[in-house]
Amino acid sequence: MRKINKINIIANDDKMSIETKNKLEKLLKNNNFEITNNKSDLAIAIGGDGTFINTVHKLNFDTNTYYVGINTGTLGFLQDINPDNLEDFVNNLNNDNFKTEKIALQHTEITTNQNKHSCYSLNEIVVRDNKFKTTHLIIKVNDKLLEEFAGDGLLVSTSLGSTAYNASLEGAMVAFDINCVQISPIAPLVNRVYKSLKQSIILPEKNIITIEPRYEKNNDLLVIVDGKPEFYTDVTHVKTKISDKKITYLRMNDYDYIDKIREKFLK
Repeated sequence: MRKINKINIIANDDKMSIETKNKLEKLLKNNNFEITNNKSDLAIAIGGDGTFINTVHKLNFDTNTYYVGINTGTLGFLQDINPDNLEDFVNNLNNDNFKTEKIALQHTEITTNQNKHSCYSLNEIVVRDNKFKTTHLIIKVNDKLLEEFAGDGLLVSTSLGSTAYNASLEGAMVAFDINCVQISPIAPLVNRVYKSLKQSIILPEKNIITIEPRYEKNNDLLVIVDGKPEFYTDVTHVKTKISDKKITYLRMNDYDYIDKIREKFLK
């Protein structure tokens, strides 16, 4: 019995994405797949990496569906399928000729004097001063002090997010099947007054990262979750960790992480 029957296709409004969606829908229907906007076996994101992330958020990180991306964007690191290979892609779906990979999600709680906010992310969170002034933060790992940070801000990423904003901060690229959390400083201050860490730190998935405003006058923070900013006032702390919740990535059988790194960053 075929594993995938119901398919939800989400495309951005780019002309190439819309054309690709129309062509894909026709191929899928010709192979007796059902196209739906409701619960599906597979969600296909057509666009760039942002479209893939938005798709996962839109579906509320549904763990009962597979996810895959068709790249009509620029870099497309998260988008595995080339628009020129749609027929092969559909044939592979029809014949269950694919593999899957579990991707761990990041869970974050932002606690203020008034409320507690909870969210999931695929790539990362960023914590900054809400007026983009120097950010003063206390960083703890499992309630043990790591550092008193001063700089533009702090990024905490997943393995999947290690190739995104984290990579531009010269953080390490981590294979997706290594579930870990990475703390990367953004423009840290390092002088006789401030001694912030300049390097990224990679920690196993069970660690809980707590970020606290160092001074009460600096407790209004901007927290950016997968590129979406939210302002919070009177923040007491932000806790983030790798969650037990995972989504399932659909991969073609010829997918290889090292090949992907070479293709997207070195060629």
